[in-house]
Amino acid sequence: MRTLLTPWLFSFLLTIGSCRQANYPADAGGTVTIDRKLDFILPSDTKPVRLAGGFGFLEGPVWSPHGYLLFSDMRCHHIYRWVPPDNLSLFEARTGFTAEDHTLHSFFLRKLLFHHKSGPNGLAFDKEGRLTICEHGNRRVTRIEKDGTLTVVAERYQGKRLNSPNDLVFRSDGMLYFTDPSFGLPAGENDRDKELPYDGIFLVSRRGLGLVSSELDGPNGLALSPDEKYLYVNGYQQRKALITRYEVNVDGTLSNGTVFFSGRPLPGFDGMKVDARGNLYATSPAGVLIIDPSGKHLGTLQIPEEPSNLAWGDADRKTLYITAETGLYGVRVR
Repeated sequence: MRTLLTPWLFSFLLTIGSCRQANYPADAGGTVTIDRKLDFILPSDTKPVRLAGGFGFLEGPVWSPHGYLLFSDMRCHHIYRWVPPDNLSLFEARTGFTAEDHTLHSFFLRKLLFHHKSGPNGLAFDKEGRLTICEHGNRRVTRIEKDGTLTVVAERYQGKRLNSPNDLVFRSDGMLYFTDPSFGLPAGENDRDKELPYDGIFLVSRRGLGLVSSELDGPNGLALSPDEKYLYVNGYQQRKALITRYEVNVDGTLSNGTVFFSGRPLPGFDGMKVDARGNLYATSPAGVLIIDPSGKHLGTLQIPEEPSNLAWGDADRKTLYITAETGLYGVRVR
């Protein structure tokens, strides 16, 4: 039987534990060069600059067409706005997870054990400038309309609830790809509320919601190549730190998935982005790995704490904004 929590109890449980954390040292980090080609991207003395700190668990940065950065705090269930050079404000409060749509069992596990991973995750703007959100805890993808109302973009596939949408990327024609691992479920793959028998990569198009791949364990970050011929998807699983590259067909479906990069012995990759020349930037426990279009590792940008995701920003799109566990960082690239 599904039990609903009363609003007062939900509000009380939200206060369990502190969602704000201590800052990491701001002067740590740097660049580890493997191939001199990296010099064309980052100066050898590059160090990340911490722009803001003390958050719970950051994810999903995206640059707005209106000239600011948005990012998710999965522990606090907030979306923040960063306006350069130093203006931080709350953009959306208490989003990504609500009590009404969960069993009492799942709710308590999320709040007491997995509190830091139940809020909003990946963020992206569509070509109309509307913010689209992976609501990790609510197990759905939503969109904020221009009038402020919320539209559910994807919640069920063939009648079954999604697992926990993680990250997303739009194609230039408006098609939307998103990953749906089981990370947001209290017991992961073995959670009793898991309805889909796989972790999927989904496509939202004019035809509706479609499954384009179910072959990866824990699909996580994803990024399109500049010409949109390829979709890169990684998996965050122990001993399976792989980035897979798919060919993207005209109708948006995927084919010929091959291993593009193996990061062993890293435990896994998280968020990914691609630059204008096709270089891939992948966050991992070792830092931000920079990989050229042929799959060669050029070097690693080390962050004082484990990075989770990244986004290009500023008017010239030459600032790489990086979310980490508790802080937001920035790096200027060449």
